[in-house]
Amino acid sequence: MARNISMRQAINEALDQEMTRDPSVFIMGEDIAGGAGGQGEDDAWGGPLGVTKGLFHKHPGRVLDTPLSESAFVGAAIGAAACGMRPVAELMFLDFMGVCFDQMFNQAAKFKYMFGGKAQTPVVIRGMVGAGFRAAAQHSQMLTPLFTHIPGLKVVCPSNAYDAKGLLIQSIRDNDPVIFCEHKVLYPHESDVPAESYAIPFGEANVVREGKDATIVTYGMMVHRSMDAAKELAKSGIEVEVIDLRTLSPIDMDTVLDSVERTGRLVCVDEATPRCSIAADVSAVVSQEAFKALKSGIQMVTPPHVPVPFSPTLEDLYIPTADTIAKAVRKTMAN
Repeated sequence: MARNISMRQAINEALDQEMTRDPSVFIMGEDIAGGAGGQGEDDAWGGPLGVTKGLFHKHPGRVLDTPLSESAFVGAAIGAAACGMRPVAELMFLDFMGVCFDQMFNQAAKFKYMFGGKAQTPVVIRGMVGAGFRAAAQHSQMLTPLFTHIPGLKVVCPSNAYDAKGLLIQSIRDNDPVIFCEHKVLYPHESDVPAESYAIPFGEANVVREGKDATIVTYGMMVHRSMDAAKELAKSGIEVEVIDLRTLSPIDMDTVLDSVERTGRLVCVDEATPRCSIAADVSAVVSQEAFKALKSGIQMVTPPHVPVPFSPTLEDLYIPTADTIAKAVRKTMAN
């Protein structure tokens, strides 16, 4: 049975169902229990945006508030995973990765390789990403390319509630470290989500709109901006195919290449800054593998290579819009 619920609720439900199914799953992070057990209101927060609200009393002893030390609790989660547990550590804002990056990229990502495939590190590190929340440069970045660059890490960034639940369940069950990126602007976004548990395999992109004239490849919030652009372009007879990558490592280039072979045109949309971005990566692979199919130059739609502005007016100009995406499609159609 499917219900229309928000991405925030879908993530909460995935955590609840996996903790119920598997006693080795526990969650930890700053304020995820919201002061429960203290003198204040029990379960007051559930994290800064309420994603884990209600789980403390359902799963006693397995929803752990941590000190303000990302290096400590992310390191503890990775150690617990290496010892047979399945921790989910909430990094709050993924921008705080700088404090604990060594534990992720130099330890968790390398254990399986260093120990000849015998070591498993089934840890999930959840964190908010993305601009549009008026949260300034230190809380608004799309840092997905940094994690995607690291061999041994799996990187997930859902665009809707259905995918968020299925991909998080898959992440918790996976035996490798997973960076689970949650776009904070999408938490209220609702879609049909089955009540029962289900998992979405990694490395399978979703063609959210079919089209014959050009291919848009994107992920996260930019899926919605791209769909708005596609609807506007359709009014002038341009039918665009929109591909939601869903996972960035592993990445489903087969679906991308198949689409470009049919449309002959590619627009890569990425909320990350342009240098060494997912958009740049996809563009490079398509140029190498499907160059003869291209009828026009590949277009990239990204923010400028600057920090995310705090000014609301400048932040709105910083984030790619449906209009800028549509202009890029028209540009590639004109050549």
